[in-house]
Amino acid sequence: MMILSIETSCDDTSLAIIRTRGKNRVYFDILSNIISSQIKIHKKWGGVYPVLAMRAHQKNLIPILKKVMKIANCTLRQTQGDTSATLSIECQNKKINTINKILEKEPELLNSFLKFVPKIKKPKIDVISVTEGPGLEPCLWTGINLAKALSFFWKIPLVPVNHVRGHIFANFIEEKINLKTNSDFFPALALVVSGGHTQLILMNDTEDYKILGETRDDAAVECLDNVARILGLEYPGGPIIEKKAEEWKIANDTLRQAQGDTERSRSVELQIDLPRPMINSKNYDFSFSGLKTAVLYDFKIRSSKIKKDKNYIRQLCFETQQAIFDVLIKKTIKAAKDFRVKSVLLGGGVASNQELRKQIKKAVENSLPKTKLLIPEPVYCTDNAVMTAIQGYFNFSEKKSKHWKNLKARANLRTD
Repeated sequence: MMILSIETSCDDTSLAIIRTRGKNRVYFDILSNIISSQIKIHKKWGGVYPVLAMRAHQKNLIPILKKVMKIANCTLRQTQGDTSATLSIECQNKKINTINKILEKEPELLNSFLKFVPKIKKPKIDVISVTEGPGLEPCLWTGINLAKALSFFWKIPLVPVNHVRGHIFANFIEEKINLKTNSDFFPALALVVSGGHTQLILMNDTEDYKILGETRDDAAVECLDNVARILGLEYPGGPIIEKKAEEWKIANDTLRQAQGDTERSRSVELQIDLPRPMINSKNYDFSFSGLKTAVLYDFKIRSSKIKKDKNYIRQLCFETQQAIFDVLIKKTIKAAKDFRVKSVLLGGGVASNQELRKQIKKAVENSLPKTKLLIPEPVYCTDNAVMTAIQGYFNFSEKKSKHWKNLKARANLRTD
């Protein structure tokens, strides 16, 4: 089976084509995968500006579609002067009228679509999967409208995908496992830390999801972005805070080695203690707004001299990141024990953080030695169309395809 997938839930435009193999045990071959980042567009705003993101998607989608089809070797162009091709294009007038209606609110995308799609033969694609939510509604609609247009024009089944579940399914890109019959895998616990979502999700199978806990205010990523803004660092906050935290770790180790563990080093003089919100609560919920406020207060009360010190900024980044990780890991281990899960899965952009990967691996090995831990490769932790394709395969297998007329953006779609 060949699957074309489209992901435009936020500020990354991504398309991919995968091929599935096997019956009892499914293998996924990634034939092409392109992600176009919009960080440069949104950096000056300190966050994603939905209208700008939507316009970038409209501009990027068809050029990326051309590339993924070429890389996957499934684009068959018609030759110039081919009479049968000309006739077929003339017979497509009714189809094009419908395409005009589907893409009437996407003029740039419509123009690009008409210049490319009617001029090629139908590719060897069996299913189109697309993110229907959650996400930014203007962005979601752009990807959905392209998927609807392609589904109609090529008469290919269309499958909607839940974005948060997609991050969970990213764990199965390279994991060769039969999810239908593997009793050693479920129940599974997924920690998803992505964009506006920080959730602990219990999975009994590929169709049964229950949110055990989620953020009550700021998500972890939102907290990192806000802290970066407070400290005058670049957007997005997560990667730059990870970099500064690692710099502090190296600098602190160097200072201690130079001065000796028994001496009072500069690192101790600048010691910062931030709260770990809700770390000892009896539930599995999260809250990171208080952590952001604590960073703001600490930053304000320090003298201007201290605030300009590179080690202070680095340590504040280190402590912020560690505070978030401490809460995430403790809640995950608690939920995994309480529900006696057989697998723990990590997903979302923060899952690409090397320190989090290292710490959660150690925590699972120490506290849950018989539990399987899955973490996607970093490239598949951030938003990508491969994870959309993988989930699209399971949704199609479970007969969850929709007629293109019935597909809508669902910005607030729940994981469960």
